[in-house]
Amino acid sequence: MIPNLNNVRLRDKMLLLYFLCVFVPILLTNFIFYNVTTTSVKNQRMQDISRALEQVKNEFLQEVEDTLQVSSVFYTDHLLNEIIETEYEHPAEYVEAYDSYLRRIINTSSPAYNSVEAITVYVDNPTLLFSGGIVYIDQNVKQQDWYKKISSAKPSAPIFMRTGQNGQLDTFSVIRRMDYYYYSRQENGHFLKIDLRMPVIRQIFNNLNLQGRIYLLNDQGEVEYSNDDDLDLHAGAVPFDQVVAPERTIEFRKDYGQSNNLNGWSIVGRISEDEVFQEVRQNRNFIVLLTCLNILLPTLIIVWITRSLNERLIRILKHMKKVKNQHFETIQEEGSRDEIGQLTGEFNRMTLQIQSLINNVYVADIQKKNLELERRHAQLNALQSQINPHFLFNALETIRMRSLMKDEEETARIIHHMAKIFRNSLVWRRDMVTLKEELEFIYCFLEIQKYRFGDKIEYAVRSDEADRSILIPKMSIVTFVENASIHGIEPLKQGGRIEVEIKHIGDELICSIRDNGVGMSSEQVEKLYRYMEGEEDMGDRIGIQNVIYRLRMYYKERLTLNINSKPGEGTEILLIIPMEKRNTEI
Repeated sequence: MIPNLNNVRLRDKMLLLYFLCVFVPILLTNFIFYNVTTTSVKNQRMQDISRALEQVKNEFLQEVEDTLQVSSVFYTDHLLNEIIETEYEHPAEYVEAYDSYLRRIINTSSPAYNSVEAITVYVDNPTLLFSGGIVYIDQNVKQQDWYKKISSAKPSAPIFMRTGQNGQLDTFSVIRRMDYYYYSRQENGHFLKIDLRMPVIRQIFNNLNLQGRIYLLNDQGEVEYSNDDDLDLHAGAVPFDQVVAPERTIEFRKDYGQSNNLNGWSIVGRISEDEVFQEVRQNRNFIVLLTCLNILLPTLIIVWITRSLNERLIRILKHMKKVKNQHFETIQEEGSRDEIGQLTGEFNRMTLQIQSLINNVYVADIQKKNLELERRHAQLNALQSQINPHFLFNALETIRMRSLMKDEEETARIIHHMAKIFRNSLVWRRDMVTLKEELEFIYCFLEIQKYRFGDKIEYAVRSDEADRSILIPKMSIVTFVENASIHGIEPLKQGGRIEVEIKHIGDELICSIRDNGVGMSSEQVEKLYRYMEGEEDMGDRIGIQNVIYRLRMYYKERLTLNINSKPGEGTEILLIIPMEKRNTEI
């Protein structure tokens, strides 16, 4: 069911239109675009890292295979094998053979040897002299790890391992037994050891496309080489599972598969997530900026157009309300050609016509009705004047005198107070009275209440003698005292107390009327404030409304009235009015 928008304000409709047709679509579109783009960038970056790691794997494998090819050349070289197997009777014969062939092939600078750092042939022929690339197998050689491993390895199978001197395993070497032509089944024999160029290996593992740590693992899952400076591998391989991975890293692995000498080996890369998602974050910042621009520009345009419509419509609505209250004001606006401008012009013409019609037709009728109303008020006043107030005063005075004659002094005193109250209520010669006169009125009222309720009501009235000549509006305080007695104390079974305190501070007279009666809830207090602000009838509190109305006529914004009340705790009325001139005739 489509909701009815006729009851929705125009501004809210524009806001709804903006959110549904601009903000949400742009936000949703950019969110989808962001997810698709970031996923694509992330996948692309992961593929780039994987390809870079694959490149490291292949380049390292190529270095090893080039070294193996060089070892195969030496391994199958018949003349080399013949020279190292020959037993020379005189050293000069070996020197001649070395200079004529061995020196050239061992120390060659052929491009095929770019991966080779050093070539060494270890022999067990004692007739050969120690020379460049030729080393006799002695006890020191036999203590080397590579010698122990090749000695127990499968015949003719080359091995790839880390080697070094003085316990520092800092070189990769290809080692194989020279048994292609002359196989020795004894423990000793001839061996070929080719060392790889480590600067080339370091360059491979320091790939510029991989900003992370790369590990070369052997078939036992141990780290043989790494660009991790925190990892010490000179003493031997370290189990990879003991290498602590930094936080927020992604691990990539490339296995060598069924390689001849790297079977079971693998390359592992640990790349920081920041490196992987760096481009994603850059892409995110761009999308966020683009989203803000896409939202900001339409928002400014819509706000500009909406404000033009909404402000003029609100202006028309305000003037319509003024017409309802009989304030016929036209809208002062520069002529516009859109529908709102036409509506404004029609409204101005309608207002002027209504005003003219009222002036020509209704004013005369209103004047006629006012005359009739005044005539009826005059009749009512004449009827009321037939009851002479002096009749009431004389009757009360007669009752008081008879009470005194019968020694009923308390009754006589209360009747005297009632006479004072009637006289002040019915005879209204002046509206401003002294504080002393108002206090006497309060005293008469409280005494009558005490006579009625006995000990159920207690009261205290405090004021400074020097302030009793201050002029205040008549019955401006006693009305609040009456309200406190009737609505605050009378509903209590156990009775209560009323305290009236009047003092002046500076140029202000502060009147406090407190009671410990039933009190009022916050809702009742708010309702009382609304009654006093408006013109609605307050029911049995109409006297308070009249007092507030009179006080505002006198003091306007200088009047302050505060009501503090809680259920069960009583009520305090705080009335602050400016002080008038003092009356010296007291």
